[in-house]
Amino acid sequence: MLRQEFEAAEGSFLLRLRGADLVWDRAAFSRLEQAMRKACKQYEGHDGLPRWMAEGFYYASHFVAEWTSHPNFPRPEPVQYYEDCLERLRDLADWFFYGWHAYQEPHVWQDL
Repeated sequence: MLRQEFEAAEGSFLLRLRGADLVWDRAAFSRLEQAMRKACKQYEGHDGLPRWMAEGFYYASHFVAEWTSHPNFPRPEPVQYYEDCLERLRDLADWFFYGWHAYQEPHVWQDL
């Protein structure tokens, strides 16, 4: 699932986002975010990380913010929703790369 999201496969968040329609698909974002969270849990504390995952986490945490910051990108949701999503992508990338997240346990990751 995560690999398909990072490779911008059909129906993925990244494909919808950067495709011709410029669609921020909430359901697709949730699938991406939950798959990233699952990978963070799985690799927490591991020294070796698969390159494709590292590239995907880096790309998602940087590209989405840059792409959607363009003034012509359609944003039908409240501004806070997009800010929360971008913060989540940064938090997940930090967790993946550092091996721990910055929140005090027990932490509940709210669905966005």
